[in-house]
Amino acid sequence: MRLDKYLKVSRLIKRRTVANEACDAGRVLVGGKPARASYEVKPGDELTISLGAREIRVQVVSVQETVAKNDAALLYKLL
Repeated sequence: MRLDKYLKVSRLIKRRTVANEACDAGRVLVGGKPARASYEVKPGDELTISLGAREIRVQVVSVQETVAKNDAALLYKLL
């Protein structure tokens, strides 16, 4: 699954266009390196998302096309 779509499905970022813009601006890192929105997310990847003053580090646990709102947090583990 594409990185921008994963960020939206997991609800780490609210909209896919915002996720796409964050990737283009270099605010999303995968394994410490800037990643493009088209990067294929795999379980075990470590994501660092910098939005404003917040920085979120998560590890991808699962990749699914659709999930219920209550289950979205199960797709990743906070580090």
